[in-house]
Amino acid sequence: MKKYTSILLIILLWLSAVSLSNAAVFQSDEVMMTELLELQHSWAKAKYDTAEDKQEAAFAELGKRAGNLAVQYPDRAEPLVWQAIILSTEAGSTGGLGALGLVKQARGLLLEAEKINPEVLQGSVYTSLGSLYYQVPGWPIGFGDDEKAEKYLQQALSINPDGMDPNFFYADFLFEHGRYEESMVYIKRTLDAPPREQRPLADQGRRKEADVLLQKIKQKTAFRTDITKAHMA
Repeated sequence: MKKYTSILLIILLWLSAVSLSNAAVFQSDEVMMTELLELQHSWAKAKYDTAEDKQEAAFAELGKRAGNLAVQYPDRAEPLVWQAIILSTEAGSTGGLGALGLVKQARGLLLEAEKINPEVLQGSVYTSLGSLYYQVPGWPIGFGDDEKAEKYLQQALSINPDGMDPNFFYADFLFEHGRYEESMVYIKRTLDAPPREQRPLADQGRRKEADVLLQKIKQKTAFRTDITKAHMA
């Protein structure tokens, strides 16, 4: 009887240890996601609600915060993705040769995140990689590659077909390559995308960008229609 009591006690102690371990992991995840959400809010404020002459400094500070978060959670992909997004946005505000170093660092972080969890944050790894590959200059200056860009953007859409960001960046990619009718399809999906309740400022900013792109697409398609009519006359 004592033997069975001892075994039962060991089992109970083991279950208790497992429960405590799971609780600690859950609490750690909760803290990380809270910090990540704060980082996302700060990024949206820096991008959409900060004067242009102050954006570079704001993104540099956010990049440090994201880097610290990535160090705290080395086995998680989320901080790496957001560090990459912040570096990419900083590159856009910095410009010049300094921007190339930032986007190369961002690409490295995204590839690292892909190894940990390729579908993290609803395919944000692929949305971000795709946007980098079509916006960065190609060889010999940078690593830009339109074929890779489209592949990554389509991967992002396969994971998150209704998402605002993957639809927007694919629409922008198609527009930049003169595929205006296709671009119109995806920019409309961008504007019809469901809101992200925890990211209202980011949604508002992205929708404004989508509206601007929509007008550009309309102008291009109207111009094409006028040219066609002129040839037929």
